[in-house]
Amino acid sequence: MGRQCTAVLSLDGKRAAGEAHLETDHLLFRGPIRLKVPFGEISALEVRGDVLHVTTARGNAELELGAREAALWSHKIQHPPSLLDKLGVKAADVACVVGIADDEFLEALTARLATPPKRRIVKGAATIFYGADSPRALGRLGALRSALRPDGAIWVVSRKGKGATLRDTEVMAAARTAGLVDTKVASFSPTHTALKLVVPRAARRA
Repeated sequence: MGRQCTAVLSLDGKRAAGEAHLETDHLLFRGPIRLKVPFGEISALEVRGDVLHVTTARGNAELELGAREAALWSHKIQHPPSLLDKLGVKAADVACVVGIADDEFLEALTARLATPPKRRIVKGAATIFYGADSPRALGRLGALRSALRPDGAIWVVSRKGKGATLRDTEVMAAARTAGLVDTKVASFSPTHTALKLVVPRAARRA
């Protein structure tokens, strides 16, 4: 979601001004008081005037955001974007999925698209989802770029956390070698992350 604003946080009897951030899956406050609240930990949410009241198992937090922002943040927290929204998938897209065996993702993607996703690389793809588990697998990025629509995107999906077999820096370096740049990262699943790669604007052909 990427919204942020100056706010005042009240927590555990303390009150401080700082910067509040509304991310895709959590609330974040930076200032003399630090707070991070994943949406999944919020048990109650209420707007009173210009204050957003957030209740979690760890306690209650009050964010003074202003009436408009408080209402907007409450709505966005209660209606977060789906994974496909975060990945920018549109119904008319030609999408390719290679090296990914996530049934839930494949079912959702098939339901979203006007035509079923291709399980191989095809020319003119708007989006390519590519599962990579080793630096060697990144050697295919050049071929994927050649198949991609000029304004399309490649999402490199790899393991995250303790099970990670690739570092972001390795994917970024391979992307540069293939003539791509990284623009966004998204949580793909509890076990995997996705890094978005695109062709630089200056290198795109009509």
